[in-house]
Amino acid sequence: MQQERLNRIAQWVFDTRPILGRFHLWLEDVEETRVKDDGGEDEAFVGKSLSRSFVMAAAVTALGTRLFGRFGEGRKLDRSSLNLVKKDADAVSAYVMSEALWYLTRRLPENHAVMVCLGEGLMPKGGETPEMGSNPLLGFGRVYARPEVAKFLEQRVHRLINDSEYRWGDFWSESQVAGISIWGAAIDTLENTSRFAKGDATGPMTVLHLFDQPLIVAMPYEGYFGNLVLPREVVDHAAEDSILLNYHTPRQTVMEVIRSKYPDILPERVHVWTLGGRSREARLAGLWDQWQTLGAHVVEDGWRLPGGGEIFNDSGTYAPMFSVGVHQDEAGQRHLLLCDGYAASAEAIQAAGLDPVLDTRTSLSLFSSAFRLPCEKERLAMRLDPESPRFAEDLATLSGEEVEPETTALYRDSIMVAREAGLPVDKPFLQIDDFFPRKHWRGLTLDGFIQPDPYSGAAGVEEVGDRTYRVTVRSSSGDGLNLVTLTLRLEEPFDESRLVFSPLLDRFYAGQEFRSRAVKVSDSGRLRNELQTLCSGGLEYLDNNRIRLHLDWIDAAVLSDRKKQVVQDALGWYKEHHPIWFRWLEIAD
Repeated sequence: MQQERLNRIAQWVFDTRPILGRFHLWLEDVEETRVKDDGGEDEAFVGKSLSRSFVMAAAVTALGTRLFGRFGEGRKLDRSSLNLVKKDADAVSAYVMSEALWYLTRRLPENHAVMVCLGEGLMPKGGETPEMGSNPLLGFGRVYARPEVAKFLEQRVHRLINDSEYRWGDFWSESQVAGISIWGAAIDTLENTSRFAKGDATGPMTVLHLFDQPLIVAMPYEGYFGNLVLPREVVDHAAEDSILLNYHTPRQTVMEVIRSKYPDILPERVHVWTLGGRSREARLAGLWDQWQTLGAHVVEDGWRLPGGGEIFNDSGTYAPMFSVGVHQDEAGQRHLLLCDGYAASAEAIQAAGLDPVLDTRTSLSLFSSAFRLPCEKERLAMRLDPESPRFAEDLATLSGEEVEPETTALYRDSIMVAREAGLPVDKPFLQIDDFFPRKHWRGLTLDGFIQPDPYSGAAGVEEVGDRTYRVTVRSSSGDGLNLVTLTLRLEEPFDESRLVFSPLLDRFYAGQEFRSRAVKVSDSGRLRNELQTLCSGGLEYLDNNRIRLHLDWIDAAVLSDRKKQVVQDALGWYKEHHPIWFRWLEIAD
């Protein structure tokens, strides 16, 4: 057994050494547990070696975020100060994930690339309002591959963003002709950021979903989807009676099918997980009332699922997916948990991507970024013609009352952005297959737990010795679920490790003198990566793979005036003294 353990550690070290080396980590131990087995081969489409690297990427992101992301420092702060803590946490998590992906993808086959298609954090959020600015993130178009492949794809991504005549079909066709295999990704490097910043006991996690083809998304996009998640056997049972269950099915019909499939489960033991809180009332109050009128239990904050932990519903629409299904309590009575309501786009697609693994079926409906209409009208609003001269009148008719011009403009913009991104806005409801060009797809899902997960009971990052930590990652490849627990030791003292996990720009903010620091050619790529991650809202993509930085486009809630000045000074110095290495960069006046 000891020799088997040593062999396992050695194999993991061999497969993940680029990431371990980049973050100065020593792998002490590895434990692998199969928690759900569907009888297939336990191997992801990326192969076992790269699969281990992706697991390690999720693990180091969870570890670095927990240790250096200012965990709990936002507790008792005012809203503005809390927002700054959240930005710092998102910055650490996005940076660590990006670096891990860069290093592991050096080992991709020569004609392969990982491309980020959806990322969580582009949309300005403060609850559900725009005043706090977008977050650091890994968003649309970030390409990780060998240099020539990356350059080929980045040029075409820039065309997608800037050239209205160049469509997603053109991008896909040219990539196919060139013989390039693109693995699409949907990433939320820090799910439940507010709970992390406040130091809550459960919830924060890193989520990385990888697919064997890119999502059909042609522009940076973040919005919302209505989502109804049911066990597959419920949907199949309805189909046998010629009943189609989707997001727009009356919930009375859904309940009737549930009772028909599970006669022993009374309505009060049907538990509906949905987002809660006053900011969601306009959109979801009618849905809550429907379920409660039918006798179902709408899950409240702090409720305990039979056999599970204490659930929260202020955020976190992804993790409840793993508990959708039948549960048995201590008295032997069966309960059913389902998910209903809405989720942000990246979370919704990630959750729907779990259907093959969890034996669930997710129905999606495109929603706007406005929180004015109830969900049953929201999906109709998104199918209006934004270019029609009657748009405002049609929206008012749908709403049943006069709609203020600002709200009308918000709905029009939401529809236009979704259209430009290539989303299928004309379909009444969507499934995960609608987002893939081949319709049939394979996935690799990875969840790195920063804090414990109340749904699965998985542990968060745990300190087990001097600079030594256990990190748990859940992975699935379509044939089941695995839990991998990695014991990692920081090779450097804690303060030195903080620098290892920190962006160069963060070091400059903290006072490190960039003029006297030894400059490497790799600084050019690192700083480009950091700008795309930390300052995405201030970037303009130009021809020939160049970027123009507009610091005045970035809100002070995202980047303070002091930090903007540091960025201006540092990048200006780099460009003046190393013009060849930084010829990709322009700084707007």
